[in-house]
Amino acid sequence: MAVLAPAGPGDAASAALDELSLNFTYGAPGAGNGSLSGDWYRRNQIHLFGVLLAILGNLVISISLNIQKYSHLQLAQQEQPRPYFKSVLWWGGVLLMAVGETGNFAAYGFAPITLIAPLGCVSVTGSAIISVTFLKDNLRASDLLGTTLAFAGTYLLVNFAPNITQAISARTVQYYLVGWQFLIYVISEILIFCILLYFYKRKGMKHMVILLTLVAILASLTVISVKAVSGMITFSMMDKMQLTYPIFYIMFIIMIASCVFQVKFLNQATKLYNTTTVVPVNHIFFTISAIIAGIIFYQEFLGAAFLTVFIYLFGCFLSFLGVFLVTRNREKEHLQQSYIDFGNIPDTTPERKTWRETNVGQNTTRFT
Repeated sequence: MAVLAPAGPGDAASAALDELSLNFTYGAPGAGNGSLSGDWYRRNQIHLFGVLLAILGNLVISISLNIQKYSHLQLAQQEQPRPYFKSVLWWGGVLLMAVGETGNFAAYGFAPITLIAPLGCVSVTGSAIISVTFLKDNLRASDLLGTTLAFAGTYLLVNFAPNITQAISARTVQYYLVGWQFLIYVISEILIFCILLYFYKRKGMKHMVILLTLVAILASLTVISVKAVSGMITFSMMDKMQLTYPIFYIMFIIMIASCVFQVKFLNQATKLYNTTTVVPVNHIFFTISAIIAGIIFYQEFLGAAFLTVFIYLFGCFLSFLGVFLVTRNREKEHLQQSYIDFGNIPDTTPERKTWRETNVGQNTTRFT
């Protein structure tokens, strides 16, 4: 049934509301009914396409990360290690990562934020499976349990996420931007961000929670702008050009800027803290931030039944727990092994010792 919004002042607002009422539709009552019937699949074909894009994108990202890790391991075993950026294999991993991120980007144009964002757990669990299978990492009981819980959570998320079909146009985005819900939300985020940034910059407080909260706040703007840009591109492909509206380029700039600053704070967190701690906490913070952004900005849980929301949140909890178990106590030496190989340190093998003595002798002669 169509969701009718209250009338607003002005022709532009009225046109936006009309467009909302036409393009913002729900399936069965509530945000999702969790049914596996044929009717459910027919209603959610577009959403399932977005889910497929997100899952494939995250799996490709997992493969790309392991290819880059394998490239580092190969380079570390060479007699004369080269910089990683000169490795064709490493660049192949980077290319695959770009493909995976493109799939994630496109997924936001076909499915709600609250459905796509939690699927990031696929990348974490997929990476662990690939590491065990191809890089011969140790298989732990917590890996099996974590992967099982993540898959169970993903199943619940797909079946109980918002069951809505929303065409994102430029006028729709403009209408949401001036909504009182979003204005209160973004002002609150700006205040929190400024306070945390003050403690980070002025007081030198670099606690992981502070850094990852800054990342999560920026992530909320990222997912809002990514869905807006992806949705307007998708809408334009339906012969309803949206790229001529200034709002498209405004959201594009917000998307790029928020991504850049996210990387800055996330890199700082990974430098100061163990990756096995940063990864699950960042996944949880990012997912919660993205879900809140989708609920407030795009109103994705409007009309949702309590039981549906509860099961959806339980699915999120299972995916969080799965990611935590997969990354828990995973030794950091697996990451460092890409850069340090004691067999290749000078003077630890006869060949390297001879090489060092020869070169040191040449350098000494040169400067005398």
